[in-house]
Amino acid sequence: MKEVISTDEAPAAVGAYSQATATDGLVYTAGQVAITPDGRHLDDRSVERQTRQVLDNLESVLGAADCSTRDVLKTTVFLGDIEDYDAVDDVYAEFFDDDPPARSAVAVADLPAGFDVEIEAVATRE
Repeated sequence: MKEVISTDEAPAAVGAYSQATATDGLVYTAGQVAITPDGRHLDDRSVERQTRQVLDNLESVLGAADCSTRDVLKTTVFLGDIEDYDAVDDVYAEFFDDDPPARSAVAVADLPAGFDVEIEAVATRE
């Protein structure tokens, strides 16, 4: 059975999707971008600052699902420019320092609202 996960500690969904859903011990997050919980867009900030906000949002959504970054099995990182890979990875490593999850990182033609990075995750919970 599907459970919808929602929290005010991360930006609200801006379309027909949930912040996360869970079923059978797994949590699937929507892609997080650099929007603060109060709706402020950080698209004009550095990719490092955007990545930090994205991962803060991801932590909040995971927390609402009763799990954390330690429970993440897989992430997908979407980059507006593959040249930002190292800068994003440096911030990412602060959030996933011990036993990091599997990860894919891809460059895409465009991200919503001009953001430079978007990250989604799959986590386990008991």
